[in-house]
Amino acid sequence: MTFSYEYPRAALAVDCVVFGLDVTDLKVLLIQRKLTPFQHAWALPGGFVHMDETVDDAARRELEEEAGVKDVYLEQLYSFGALDRDPRERVVTVAYFALAKLSDHRIRAATDAMGVGWFALDDLPKLAFDHQDIVARAVERLRGKVRYAPVGFELLPPRFSLTQLQRLYEIILGKELDKRNFRKKILSMDLIVETDEVEQGVRHRAARLYRFDRRKYDRLAKHGFSFGI
Repeated sequence: MTFSYEYPRAALAVDCVVFGLDVTDLKVLLIQRKLTPFQHAWALPGGFVHMDETVDDAARRELEEEAGVKDVYLEQLYSFGALDRDPRERVVTVAYFALAKLSDHRIRAATDAMGVGWFALDDLPKLAFDHQDIVARAVERLRGKVRYAPVGFELLPPRFSLTQLQRLYEIILGKELDKRNFRKKILSMDLIVETDEVEQGVRHRAARLYRFDRRKYDRLAKHGFSFGI
């Protein structure tokens, strides 16, 4: 059945802040816009929600269509609805943040994106629309969440050293952590499993590699387990 509405309605969109991690930086995935407004400007992957899809489905679709990214940790962040956020019309966007392993994704520009790339968080170009505000809100959420939930493992390879794990937290939180205290805390949770593998191709003494025991965490989380860093 078709309905008509007496009152005008705002358009609904999604925008995604995708974080990745390399040795020294927290990265953000950006696309270069092909269309107006803000033609050629850098922006977050996103677009309008179709009538036959949920906002979650729209976020996943836009990530794959515009940047070639799929199968990532994705979480709804916040809704942005300033009256002047889009010069075309009244648009409300549901923002998401996502976590991706850089090595797992061969990014590519598609649909209405003319370019795509990873940018260091502390060296982002000027962004279209209100995307600078969306990124700031996503960083705030990520820094808060890594302290109580093991989402940081989404940014690491399946096998990682304790040094890599600590460095991840230092990069996200923006501060140095005491090595002894960090290792004592993380090992006491009994959520990472030592493997029989060591680092390869390093000049220093090869460190033992670990893996995250997600099944054990999921069991503990059902009983109120807190992953506190």
